[in-house]
Amino acid sequence: MRIATALAILIGTASASLASEGFEIVIPQRPGVPVVINGIDASYAVVEGQYGLGRGNYMQPQVYGGRLVEPEPHVGHYYPTLGSTPGYGRMEIEPPANRKLPKPAESYSRSWGAESQMQPAEPAVPMYPPAVIVAPEGGGPRGYGNRPPDYRR
Repeated sequence: MRIATALAILIGTASASLASEGFEIVIPQRPGVPVVINGIDASYAVVEGQYGLGRGNYMQPQVYGGRLVEPEPHVGHYYPTLGSTPGYGRMEIEPPANRKLPKPAESYSRSWGAESQMQPAEPAVPMYPPAVIVAPEGGGPRGYGNRPPDYRR
C-alpha cells in the first residue's frame, strides 16, 4: 500500500513539473500593445522555451507565428537623430549668386514712451499757509453762509 501511494505521489509531481516545459500562447495584456521578444512581435503566437529569474540558465525562446518588428517606429514626425530625411516639407533650393535681387523694404520703426504730468509753476497751496483761512463772502454752495429766514414775522 505504501508503494502505491509513493508511486501515485511521484507520478503526480512529475507530471506537474513537466507541464512547465511545454509551449505557451502569448496573449497581450492590452489590445494594440505588442509583446516583443528579441525583435519579433509574439502577440497571439506560440512561444517555446522559458527563461526568467527562477531559472539557472538562459534558454533562447523559439517564437512560432510572430512577425518582425522594425527597430524605428514610423511616427508622423521628423526626428533628425534617426538619420533619415523628412517625408514631406519644403524643398531647399539654393538660388544662384547672380540672380536679380528684390528691392529693399521700406524702413519701419515704432517707439513708446511715458512721462509724468507737468507741474504748475505755483502750487495751489502755498508752502507756508497762514494760521487762519478766511472763508469767502456770500455763503458758498447752497447758501449755507446766509442767515436763516426769520419765521417770527
